[in-house]
Amino acid sequence: MKLIAGLGNPGEKYSNTRHNIGFMVIDTLGSRCGIRVDNNKKKSLTGSGFVAGEKVMMTKPQTFMNLSGEALGPLFSYLDIEIEDVIVVHDDLDLEFGRIKIKVGGGHGGHNGLRSMISHFGDKGFVRVRIGIGKPPAGWDVARYVLNPFSDEEKTTLDELIEEAADAVEMIISEGHLKAMNAFN
Repeated sequence: MKLIAGLGNPGEKYSNTRHNIGFMVIDTLGSRCGIRVDNNKKKSLTGSGFVAGEKVMMTKPQTFMNLSGEALGPLFSYLDIEIEDVIVVHDDLDLEFGRIKIKVGGGHGGHNGLRSMISHFGDKGFVRVRIGIGKPPAGWDVARYVLNPFSDEEKTTLDELIEEAADAVEMIISEGHLKAMNAFN
């Protein structure tokens, strides 16, 4: 069993923002695999099924980003899985827009959603699918940037980026994180 978590903020107000790209990937992957992520469980929307032949639970935490661990910590405990069986999909300011990087473990890098998860899991050895959203323009506050929709230029390749990130999750499950890192990093 794998837990695949897309990070984001609940509510229509945030649905198309940079910070919600994790939710977008979960929606795409769920659609591909016939998994509806609409069951309320432990402060999350969840759905179970199979991805690449593996039993999974996909989730979109319904806490705000900075409190992601409050939702994901109880799900992790409930599923009684290993930390390596958790795959987290999230935005990353330190990667240029359109870049995907897979990583296992490490710190939070200033990402408050990851910070919350690490504090609730007590371990940082989960797999991360980092999706580059780039840095804010000069003079922009980071919070304002991540909570704004993608630019018109970014929207021209956004669907392709989301599909590619869903491909990365599928490869992590089917072939392992090392092969996925070689293919996507």
